[in-house]
Amino acid sequence: MRPFTYMRATDAQSAVRAAAVSADSHVRSPVQYLAGGTTLIDLMKLDVMRPTQLVDISRLADSRMREIEATSAGVRIGSLATMREVADHPAIRRDYPVLSESLWLAASQQIRNMAHVGGNVLQRTRCAYFRDTSWPCNKREPGTGCSALDGMNRWHAVLGASEQCIASYPGDWATALIALDASVETLSEKGPRSLRFSALHRPPGSTPHIETNLAPGELITAFLVPAGAHTRRSLYLKIRDRESYEFALASAAIALDLNGDTVRDVRIGLGGPVSVPWRSREAEKLLVGKPLTEANAQAAAKAAFAAARTRKHNAFRVPLGRETLVRALMQARSMEVAV
Repeated sequence: MRPFTYMRATDAQSAVRAAAVSADSHVRSPVQYLAGGTTLIDLMKLDVMRPTQLVDISRLADSRMREIEATSAGVRIGSLATMREVADHPAIRRDYPVLSESLWLAASQQIRNMAHVGGNVLQRTRCAYFRDTSWPCNKREPGTGCSALDGMNRWHAVLGASEQCIASYPGDWATALIALDASVETLSEKGPRSLRFSALHRPPGSTPHIETNLAPGELITAFLVPAGAHTRRSLYLKIRDRESYEFALASAAIALDLNGDTVRDVRIGLGGPVSVPWRSREAEKLLVGKPLTEANAQAAAKAAFAAARTRKHNAFRVPLGRETLVRALMQARSMEVAV
């Protein structure tokens, strides 16, 4: 691990002032926020990330960044709430079960106690070539190449990737957030702003080293999830190599509103073999206004992965992703939802 300076911020404004750096910071990120540190510290030890300064935001005095506020309009979740606090919150478990389930399936209990939801959506890829500095990696060192293209790519993306990077996004909670049309509140030197969660992450394209649309030093302060008839009939299904503490081979976040057996509204988020949190609007369009039968679910799943581009070792994730989506839709249809 390389030398760095450490600053403990007392409030969000002072944190943002300390972290404001030039726009060329996307690659080596000279200033980083530190809260739970469950991803950042690992990457610093691996010499993948080399910040020269850490701004500790774990003890900010801004209470709203820790609060979970549920109203009839939706729920506001402060970015410094822990994964455990959000997953266990009674209103979220009752009215937004997909959010709770995605967090429970995301990590060990120890990590859920320590990690904050703001940092969770910004966790870096688990691509082995990104994390091993002996290999070329466009995400780590722009212009050096993508070792995964012709390497071991079982864990890599089939949706949203590019010829510059095929790394997959590892998170679970983000899959639920994008399905529920969440938005993000942020703070920077220019002041507060709000953006759709779907606009937070950037597909790799020709600049895989730029992973989000946040400005340097911009701080996520909260997530807003609107209420709707679909949020109570929601779930997160995660398929993985082992049941405990493993990343998704395929996952689906479903939020469903039924009129009898007919789909009145459906939201579909896909995780696992995706380069960014993925909303499958193609699948949604095929289901709305139709009975939720297995045949219709299969057609929607086929549409969801129609644009998939596979490599030598990850082709199995397309049929697995389809079957995961079908299974999740059928389970959502069968849910008993309290009125």
